[in-house]
Amino acid sequence: MSKGGSGVDQEFLALERELAVFLRRARAQSGEMAREVHPELEPAAYGLFVRLDDAGPQRATDLAGYFGVGKATMSRQLRALEQLGLVARDPDPADGRASLVRLTEEGQGRFRSVRDARRERYVRKLADWDRSEVAELARLLHHFNVRSEG
Repeated sequence: MSKGGSGVDQEFLALERELAVFLRRARAQSGEMAREVHPELEPAAYGLFVRLDDAGPQRATDLAGYFGVGKATMSRQLRALEQLGLVARDPDPADGRASLVRLTEEGQGRFRSVRDARRERYVRKLADWDRSEVAELARLLHHFNVRSEG
């Protein structure tokens, strides 16, 4: 590893710089995507849609843990989505005291329409990339995300 004059690994400085740009753009895009699903949604809602669509019904506490936010924050976000008719809660068959949050048909339809448009943008932006490069980027990001949990 190369060290700069301050003794800091240049590779990690470069990683930090690129992640900062990536995250800033991702936050802005998530806000746009959330508003495309419904004009009243806050940016964090898009990630909830992604998780619920990928993993299926989840307990609110599991969602809070997955995203690293407090239960109160998650409850507020889910309440707003419920009021818009985009998510619903059903009793958890494993524990009648708990409920599972799921996308409604309306929420799933709106989300998938926006998600498909987003994927088309990725296809256009990465058209000159080899498929193996796209797969490697996805693999590395997944590895990074797994390491970042908990």
